[in-house]
Amino acid sequence: MQQTRAAYTPAEIKSLCLKGAMYIRMSTELQVESPENQDRAIRAYADEYGIEIIKTYADLGVSGITTEKREQFQTLIDDVEQGRNGYNIVLYLDETRWGRFVDSREAEYHRMRLERKNVLCQSCEKPLTLTSNLADRIMTLLRDESASDYCRQLSQKVWAGQCNLVTKGFRQGGVAGFGLRRMLLDETGRPKQELAMGQRKSLLTERVILMPGPDDERRMVLWIYDQFIAGSSETEIASQLNEQGVRNHFGRPWSRGTVGEVLTNEKYVGNNLFNRTSGKMKSRAKPNPESEWVRKDRAFEPAVDMERFCTVQGIYRERNKKTSDEEMLLGLRDLYARQGRLSALIIDEADFLPPSCLFRTRFGGLLRAYRMIGYTPKRDYQYVVINQRLRALHAEIVADVVHSIENLCSRRVPIDPESCLLELNRNLFISVVISRCFTTPSGIRRWKIRFDSGLRPDITVAVRMDPHNEAILDYYILPALEFSCGQLKLSEDNAGFLDGFRADTLDYLLNLSVNISLDKAVEHGAWDSSTHSH
Repeated sequence: MQQTRAAYTPAEIKSLCLKGAMYIRMSTELQVESPENQDRAIRAYADEYGIEIIKTYADLGVSGITTEKREQFQTLIDDVEQGRNGYNIVLYLDETRWGRFVDSREAEYHRMRLERKNVLCQSCEKPLTLTSNLADRIMTLLRDESASDYCRQLSQKVWAGQCNLVTKGFRQGGVAGFGLRRMLLDETGRPKQELAMGQRKSLLTERVILMPGPDDERRMVLWIYDQFIAGSSETEIASQLNEQGVRNHFGRPWSRGTVGEVLTNEKYVGNNLFNRTSGKMKSRAKPNPESEWVRKDRAFEPAVDMERFCTVQGIYRERNKKTSDEEMLLGLRDLYARQGRLSALIIDEADFLPPSCLFRTRFGGLLRAYRMIGYTPKRDYQYVVINQRLRALHAEIVADVVHSIENLCSRRVPIDPESCLLELNRNLFISVVISRCFTTPSGIRRWKIRFDSGLRPDITVAVRMDPHNEAILDYYILPALEFSCGQLKLSEDNAGFLDGFRADTLDYLLNLSVNISLDKAVEHGAWDSSTHSH
């Protein structure tokens, strides 16, 4: 891309005979015509400038907030960085199709990755000039920030709208459950049709409520409650249901957990609950305190009467309340002796023990409860041992690097005691990370490199361990300009772009720490310039 000369005219651009790729994205699968519309608009734009479209990347029904599930977007980036592209320009309808990232800077970051490989990123909402000036960059950044802000505002509006609908008694997603059905209402609130599993509303004015299911399922739900009140455990109830050939709402055999869901979920008495967990803007879901729950009591016709439901909840409270810490640990030890191992699923399926969530609450986590009875999961134990060994190795590697640099340069290298960042020449900050080897179920070896993005090092030295995690395999010296966020996944063979950052030793890094005089630097720079001028 030209930086200083005047903008190209359409005729001049046509004479260049550019080859291009187009990127198409739509957020939901309901936008049936969106891909065709984008394709038509991009091709018309390309024809205007004489650009031949030779490749199409399309992410359909994928959110643009992150790149995590945008497989075609990741393929586009990888094709360019690995040199597999036969095009020199990527066209997309507008900046929002490129992505509505939570952090607007991420959009510019991905464009910069392509432009470093001489591939121009161009939105069809602005004229193609093949030049870049300050005004263009500012406008692009403003569009990116506008798209990001739109997502944040939309998330808040959607959440507020969902809370409002819940308080009015309307269902907000999720399966109905055994003995219940979802009923679709029209804009006047009249029943329209029953929704089968997987079906959803198609009009914004339609609403969904829960209603009792067929009589035989409702009688079975009441039977489950009566059996539990009479003293049967969840496991015994599940066994009887399976013997009778009854399947749960997913068409699968019953278990202790699925029986417990019927016995404890308030939707069976007609209550509508929302916001028990939240994960806005694609963030990881987290449980919310009960004070933040949004509820509407008696929103639906109940499938179970309140007397039965309250009796069952009282049994659960008493059962959990009466069990002391010592009794819980004794039961857990007995379960371990029977099964030979422990897990949350095994605990939940044991009818003589409280659910695994109570162990987490009482003892601060399942692993702590395991340690209190002398049980250490084999897999976790191996993981802990490896991590302990790698932590010690990390300290040794950092000490060796510092020692080598100090011997080479005859000066002290400061280390931040909290971040463990190495400081060279008071300007260059280096982070050393250990990448352990793990083997996938298919037998393929992989390495993950996690960057200390919060520390913002200038260079990350990734120490890749051998398959046994006992010795150093090689090093990857990764500058922040190319690798700055998230994590990097490596395989046994990383030829191409990544191979340029691999090293068998740290000699290259050590040479970066050598000071040269200003005269020599100027002399070398002048010689280098004269060489390139010829």
